[in-house]
This record gives sequence, C-alpha cells and structure tokens, in this order.
Amino acid sequence: MNAQQYNQIFDNVIDKYHIIDKVDQHFNNPFPNDILEHLLYKKCWIDTVQWHYEDIIRIPDIEPVQALVIKRKIDASNQDRTDMVEFIDSYFLKIFKDVSVLLDATFNTESLAWAIDRLSILALKIYHMHEEANRKSANKLHRDACQVKLKVLLQQRNDLSSAIDELLNDLSKGRKYVKVYKQMKMYNDDDLNPMLYKDN
Repeated sequence: MNAQQYNQIFDNVIDKYHIIDKVDQHFNNPFPNDILEHLLYKKCWIDTVQWHYEDIIRIPDIEPVQALVIKRKIDASNQDRTDMVEFIDSYFLKIFKDVSVLLDATFNTESLAWAIDRLSILALKIYHMHEEANRKSANKLHRDACQVKLKVLLQQRNDLSSAIDELLNDLSKGRKYVKVYKQMKMYNDDDLNPMLYKDN
C-alpha cells in the first residue's frame, strides 16, 4: 500500500461517518482485523468521532454535566488514538523486520504511524474545509477564504503523502529503520496520575 491508498481509506471513512453524522453511531469495520486496512479504517474512525466530540464540547451554552461527559469521551478517544498509532507502528515493525539495514541508516523524528496519523487528521480538515468553502449560508468572503485554506490543505496532503511514500521506500531498502517509542501516557493510568492514586 502507498499513501494514496491510505488517503482513499480515510476519505471513505469520513464519508461513511457523515451519512448518519452522529458520534454514537454503530462502527462497522469492513476489513479483516489482520491487515493494515483494518487498522487504518479504525484509526480514522476514532479521529472522526473525536473531531465531532471536539465540536460538541465547544457549544457555547453546553450544560456543564454534558461537557464533562464529552471531555471524558475525548480523553478516552485520545488514548484509543495513541493505542492505534502504536498498533500501526507494530504492524510496520513486523513488515520490515527482515530488511537488511544499511550501516549508515537513520530514523525519522517521528515514526511512520505518526506520519499516517497526521494524514488522517488532514483528511478531516480537508473534508470540513471543503464544506465551509461551499456552505451556502456563509457569505462569499468566508467561502473564498476557506477555498484558499482548502488549497493549502490539499498541498499539505500531497507533500505529506510524498514524504510517507519516500519513507516507506527507504524502510524497504534499509536506508531508514523502524524505531518505535511508546507514548507512555500518564494521565489515564491509575498508577501514574497522582489525582487517581493519591487517596489509595
């Protein structure tokens, strides 16, 4: 697979979500769970739901209790997002484990999966900026400004897609090597967050 195929999966996920357009809708992954497509589909679904949680919590007159519920859902979603990135990194670790790494091989400041994470978020930005650039209830000044932003986002996706494809090629040739750092999130951990363990 290449970055363009990743983008197609992300666009399909986002389109599928917006058919019903509700954060609590049923999730159905069409891919078998032992292939990369399954991980990418699930990853983008998590990102898409979280995107809309982030919209909901910014409603100016949201009830405080509801806001707290949504904040907890965002926290859980952030953990799920991180877990999925690590699953994707582990997948690539297996894929490239038998590649002969060159003596002068290097590694990136971010892993392949975190680059793919940015690609998923870009797909969401592009979808929603396209909506704004074509929103009939907005004035022309707003639509034109969003059209300019949309062009920038599309260029960012092209650039990032090219960089991901280059990294995939470098990994397959041994010019780069996979190195995975776990995020080690602390705030959701009962043993690491003092607000959670202080009364134990």
